Amino acid sequence: MTTTPDPALLREVSRRVLWLATSIVDAANAGRPNDSGVKVGGHQASSASMVDIMVALWFAELTSEDRVSVKPHASPVLHALNYLLGDLDEAYLPTLRAKGGLQSYPSRLKDPDTVDFSTGSVGIGATAAIWAAMSHRYVSSRFPDAPPAGRFISLLGDAELDEGAIWEAVADPAVARLGEILWVVDVNRQSLDRVVPELQIARLAGMFDGAGWQVAVVKWGRRISELFERPGGAELRARLEEMPNEEYQRMLRAETGEVAERLLADSDGWSPSAELRGLVDSLDADDLAELVRDLGGHDLGLLVDTFRDVDDDRPTVVFAYTIKGRGLPTEGHPNNHSALLTGAQMEALAERTGGDRAAPWTRFGSGSAADRLCSERAATLRRTPQPPTTPLPVPVALGHAHKRPVSTQAALGRLLADLHRDAPAVADRVVTCSPDVASSTNLGGWINKTGVWSVAERRDWFADDTERLLRWSERANGQHIELGIAEVNLVSLLGELGATWSRWGERLIPIATIYDPFVSRALEPWSYGIYSGGQSILVGTPSGVTLAPEGGAHQSITTPSIGLEQPGCTAWEPAFAQDLEWCFLAAMDSVGVPGGTSSYFRLSTRPLDPELAALPDDPALVERRRRQAVAGGYRLPADHPPAEEQVTLVGVGAIMPEVVSARDSLLAQGVRAGVVCLTSPDLVFRSFQQRGRRSGGTGGDILEELLPASAPAPLVTVLDGHPHTLSFLAGARGDRIRCLGVEQFGQSSDLADAYRLHGLDAAAVVDAALGLL
Repeated sequence: MTTTPDPALLREVSRRVLWLATSIVDAANAGRPNDSGVKVGGHQASSASMVDIMVALWFAELTSEDRVSVKPHASPVLHALNYLLGDLDEAYLPTLRAKGGLQSYPSRLKDPDTVDFSTGSVGIGATAAIWAAMSHRYVSSRFPDAPPAGRFISLLGDAELDEGAIWEAVADPAVARLGEILWVVDVNRQSLDRVVPELQIARLAGMFDGAGWQVAVVKWGRRISELFERPGGAELRARLEEMPNEEYQRMLRAETGEVAERLLADSDGWSPSAELRGLVDSLDADDLAELVRDLGGHDLGLLVDTFRDVDDDRPTVVFAYTIKGRGLPTEGHPNNHSALLTGAQMEALAERTGGDRAAPWTRFGSGSAADRLCSERAATLRRTPQPPTTPLPVPVALGHAHKRPVSTQAALGRLLADLHRDAPAVADRVVTCSPDVASSTNLGGWINKTGVWSVAERRDWFADDTERLLRWSERANGQHIELGIAEVNLVSLLGELGATWSRWGERLIPIATIYDPFVSRALEPWSYGIYSGGQSILVGTPSGVTLAPEGGAHQSITTPSIGLEQPGCTAWEPAFAQDLEWCFLAAMDSVGVPGGTSSYFRLSTRPLDPELAALPDDPALVERRRRQAVAGGYRLPADHPPAEEQVTLVGVGAIMPEVVSARDSLLAQGVRAGVVCLTSPDLVFRSFQQRGRRSGGTGGDILEELLPASAPAPLVTVLDGHPHTLSFLAGARGDRIRCLGVEQFGQSSDLADAYRLHGLDAAAVVDAALGLL
């Protein structure tokens, strides 16, 4: 057991951290030129409430194996701690929210010091630690040589408990088995705009308890708790706990001499007893003012003991009561969220904390007890640099012929099922996830081969059922993780599985299937995972109105443009099984590597005849087609001369049969139409953007191959999604354009009716082409 530092020494460190964190924000706003007139901002009060909690962790509890998610508005505290521990150069301290400096909120990839989890999206960063714990469990069960891990800790504000993402994660049954999880809730009873009128910790604690968590409430510090044991103390405690939050906060703002009067004031029929009056009268006014501020979240010794006493067989949440702005002139003020201290207030704070306004970044004196503690803790928390992952050669093709009509969704299922035979080393690194839609998104074959991963093995009571097609065998070495119907949990886990290569040196290729209409529901945490460095593959299927009988509730419209617009991700929508194989393997090769990228695949349940793809027989031409497919698209047929075209039809995904049919109808009318099949409008748009740039880009020159500048022609674009996705193609050569797609909510119908309803059928394509001509 680690020796607990002297509480007085911890308090000295806490005062310095409070000064540094407050000065970091002050320097950003008052210490550097600002010609734009735009407020820089920062959160001095929100940081102050977290100082003692974080000092107790960093200077007494954490090990190098622990990982901590810090609430967004406490980023200055994290940087102050890292600075004292030698993990941040002094030159960065005045650079909060400046280019190349400290980020506004903790960023794992963009901050110069150690940040375990990016936060900023309220609620999402807090749950990330859960999915990181599960990811490490998975890695450890699959790869025995994986580095060990300690606790996964989330420090979150009480207002974050309003977020639905919190409760979706807490309630997942698998989470109740993760004893390495520790959450500390900063209960400062304030949100951005106000003092929260009611904060029912008992109700929230019951919700955590019902989900299998251990709950600890650290409400009062040890000094005032001793006072509660004296005559009149129980009544004092009841008075403090029953007063509204606003009344308590107002008492903190009162002059020292007014505190006793406010405590003893008659309230809603209540009058103080003689014992309570005697207790209050026996206390010095200054002492009483400090005692009513003695909350558990500011008692360093109590916090350290609490963190060490929690169980390790189930997750734990600690509700630590604090005061927003503790130790600052803005302490407890209802509007202190973004308030900045004045110069005079900073001078006063320096006097109280031992800081120096003229030299704000002064460390502890060399050889002092605090300096030695910093050195000792720095050595304890120092991490060994993570070695690079072992190279993993991903094949560019599996070599199987695709001769029968098949959907891209079914083709994905086949690809994964074949992977163990054709590329076993790659298959060993694949992990699939699904929010209870594994069988309906064609993962059944993969699951039957690999099994379902579970924290603890569970008996399969249907193992002897000969009529069952999907074998649901839950074991510690499975490769499919099934969560409940919560898309936020799915993509949050996906992001953390996609970060194991950089956290622990074990590369995974995480693949998640989700109904495409629900991508929008999962968009924020999915984007967060990419921003935080998680590399993964998200499969949205089935997509569009092509799954016509399901109706409008299960038809996606905006997802193509979502994929195109998402940073750190390549969006794909291949039409044919062979295209899917090539593009998916390319996406797998880009996951879990330095400089890698995530991918989003939009797939369909509509079987397409591979003959429509007109794949050439010559191996060299097949390889050329493959290169074009993974670059973004190709022409049908490949040898069609663009210069002879009167109009060009550009199609994406499941709609390609209608595009080819429209070409044939136009030819019958004497109109020569070319066909372009896009596998990734995203990559083609990058090629478009790259034109004229002085520096290189990632789009390549595929756009010139698809729409050569020497052969301009009117364009008709068609996809099962919003038509504006492809409207940029008009700018490639200045062509006239008609964009066909889905602009209205759909309804249940058969496929032909759905396409006619939205103007996606071959007749609509022909009409658009003739209209342009």
